[in-house]
Amino acid sequence: MKSVFIFISLLIMLCPAFSQSRMEHYLDSLGLVNVGRMDPTLKIDLMYTRADNFTGKVLYEDLQEAYLHPEAAKALLQAQKRLYPGYSLIIYDAARPMSVQQKMWNVVKGTSQNIYVSNPARGGGLHNYGLAVDVSIADEKGNPLPMGTKVDHLGKEAHIDTEAAMVQQGIITAQERKNRLLLRRVMTDAGYKPLRSEWWHFNFRSREEAKRNYKVIR
Repeated sequence: MKSVFIFISLLIMLCPAFSQSRMEHYLDSLGLVNVGRMDPTLKIDLMYTRADNFTGKVLYEDLQEAYLHPEAAKALLQAQKRLYPGYSLIIYDAARPMSVQQKMWNVVKGTSQNIYVSNPARGGGLHNYGLAVDVSIADEKGNPLPMGTKVDHLGKEAHIDTEAAMVQQGIITAQERKNRLLLRRVMTDAGYKPLRSEWWHFNFRSREEAKRNYKVIR
């Protein structure tokens, strides 16, 4: 009986697909990769698995792991290596199905916040191709560095092009800006491009490249 238990345990470890959800199987079938398996030092904390996001709802009921296109995943691992010793990237969102994108759009359409969510009718955004990541930095104790706003804050305080002025106005602190600059440096050095309106969001390809050369996640 003991030998059977050991055999089953080994089989599960050797075949991670046994513990995958239907969505994770689907992402695998598209050729996307689980970044947490590629580098266990990355911290994975998908914000849409909880209701404390801008929609107020759980959007990922069948997804607990962060997936990316292999090219984007490889670059993310390079960014992780560029951090200070003991620091780690925190992944708050990565590959996102278009069905979830639609739910997000439904919350903001017709409001002034619609600039923060890509319209599925226009092809969605880079998350919908596994080519974008929402990310921050954790210190040696695992605590997220202060960045001036929460991840998923839809407002000017999250914009990156007015940070110097926001420091002068007391909206964010000089240290919070320094932390944002560190995040942008390691991500851009690895090949990602920041998004003007969200300090945590980074794209690995342009929308035109994504639509032309990559598969959308339905």
